Amino acid sequence: MKNNKQESINKLTQTYQEILTNIGEDLSREGLQNTPERAAKAFHYLTQGYDLDLDKVINNALFSCKSNEMVVVKNIELFSICEHHMLPIIGKCHVGYVPNGKILGLSKIARIVDMFARRLQIQENLNQEIAEAILKVTNAQGVGVIIDATHLCMMARGVEKQHATMKTSSMLGSFKDDQKMREEFLALLSTHDDEI
Repeated sequence: MKNNKQESINKLTQTYQEILTNIGEDLSREGLQNTPERAAKAFHYLTQGYDLDLDKVINNALFSCKSNEMVVVKNIELFSICEHHMLPIIGKCHVGYVPNGKILGLSKIARIVDMFARRLQIQENLNQEIAEAILKVTNAQGVGVIIDATHLCMMARGVEKQHATMKTSSMLGSFKDDQKMREEFLALLSTHDDEI
């Protein structure tokens, strides 16, 4: 959990001033006069997941449901920051679960994704954290999460591969144990929206 918001922004502003000075920039030039504070506010926003609590994110948006058919939410936009180089990860998250008497409010699935994405991350852990959180709050029979993302740390530095993407998956419960369930999830993800 981060400090008080304004205290955090003040400390980050000082840090960004040092960073800009250390790369040889002139903080007095017009374009940079308010940059440290703007950067501090942006970074605070991009890491707001540390301030979020799962129960508060869910906010009692669990509802009784008789159906035990798979629920799939595709193409949830995802923005995160690589914990190794602190550069952006940009991609999409796909979530599926089989209800066990309870369903989760639709927007809450996206909010869970954001809660964990808005922290310093590696994609493999992010995938698992989202899946485990959804399983925990819904007590679903099974949960599947797939993330497909690009990493600026691979695109803009190091090997500089512009078109490489990383795909990770986490399968829990029946999604892990039941091959047909897993295949149904993957088939639903590969279906184009105009085919439904």
